[in-house]
Amino acid sequence: MLISFVLLYLLLNIGIGFWASRRVKNTTDFLLAGRQLPFYISTAVVFATWFGSETLLGASSEFASHGLLGVIEDPFGAALCLVLVGLFFARKLYRLHLLTIGDYYRVRYNRTTELIAAFFMVISYFGWIAAQMVALGIVMNQVFGISTPAGIVCGSLVVVAYTFLGGMWSVSITDFIQTVMIIAGLIFITFTLTREADLSAVTSQLPPNFFRMVPQERDLGSWLNYLALWMTIGLGSIPQQDVFQRVMSARTERVAVFSSIFAGFLYLTVAFMPLLLALYARVLHPDLLQQDAQLLVPGLVLRSASLWVKVLFFGALLSAIISTASGAILAPASVLSENMLRPLLGELNDRQLLALSRMSVLAVAAVSLGMALLRSNIYELVSESSALSLVSLFVPLVAGMYWKKANTGGAIGSMLAGMAVWLCCIVLDTALNPLLYGLAASFAGLVAGNFFVKKTGTAIQLNDEAATGAAG
Repeated sequence: MLISFVLLYLLLNIGIGFWASRRVKNTTDFLLAGRQLPFYISTAVVFATWFGSETLLGASSEFASHGLLGVIEDPFGAALCLVLVGLFFARKLYRLHLLTIGDYYRVRYNRTTELIAAFFMVISYFGWIAAQMVALGIVMNQVFGISTPAGIVCGSLVVVAYTFLGGMWSVSITDFIQTVMIIAGLIFITFTLTREADLSAVTSQLPPNFFRMVPQERDLGSWLNYLALWMTIGLGSIPQQDVFQRVMSARTERVAVFSSIFAGFLYLTVAFMPLLLALYARVLHPDLLQQDAQLLVPGLVLRSASLWVKVLFFGALLSAIISTASGAILAPASVLSENMLRPLLGELNDRQLLALSRMSVLAVAAVSLGMALLRSNIYELVSESSALSLVSLFVPLVAGMYWKKANTGGAIGSMLAGMAVWLCCIVLDTALNPLLYGLAASFAGLVAGNFFVKKTGTAIQLNDEAATGAAG
């Protein structure tokens, strides 16, 4: 019966994709759902940005192994990102009527900046998408008993199918349904499973400082690395297309702002439930920690719960992973088609652009599938993706919006310097988190590039009116 319900759920998602595809008439519909989402759907869509494998499988396993300090990146940093987007970025970006975040780098700077930013943005997503595909493989393995690689392939085909058909309309409608299912399912499951043992009895078996949220060490290096944990997703995902795409699909500027802020607080609240389940799994079934820790919560449910709880859990798990995976695939595909391929192909009508966007979905999915089959740590895949965008894209975005004197030389210098230094530090395996060096280099590259352009009088081609508007 469990297998039957999971299969039914997967077929339902494909059916929604077919239905939603009828609403896709042009590229704006495919990429931004026609900018027509009301507050309740917009909030669900933004909430579902990351509430997937890294929260239910990756973060829960990190929490069980390392306590609160192990999950600073997600859910705390992820929730912080959504709130910051709502407070400082959503309003300004919504007014520009852009299709992708890559368009911002062209409008504020120039075509070369757009191309570099788009390249870094696209490659940053492969690890993120691969993490969702790995999670789908894990679920398929647990439910159907097939190998994890086979599960990765099968689950990925389902997600790609309805994303290819309906684009952001499919993502939005399924996200809303799945968010309701996630929250209701997790509340019921948490209530049911936590009745097996008293919470005080569970917490009494935990090691000292398990719930400590700040480093015990007082040296500067420890605190800098701790700060890097908050920044990885908290700042690194701000200049990402999936966040932009979901927020900009809102019906109005006000909806874009408040749905992002509300989704951030909702994310943090709901994310504590799988962490609590991991805590119970750690104490009730310690042998699960000796296996793949990412199977901790699924293992608890399979061992302890009734059939209906299992159906609810795996339905909620699939909901979370599929909603995140679909948006994650659509985001780089949008940037690839709109900011990298479209300028190279000359004048295209909207029908051709729509076809290009759909082909980009297949290309991004294929590369990500290859990465998913090679690597299996969900939390690390997600973390690396966010760090890449932080060291290359964050500083030019913020400078462009809040510093009117920021120019193209500074933007390009910032992206290249940040990326180069970050990669070098990864190779050197520095004691401090490499993203700290990369972010510092990105700031230095912005200042140096700005100074060089002013000093040499290099011509900068800008859309002055749009740049003024972007700078606010």
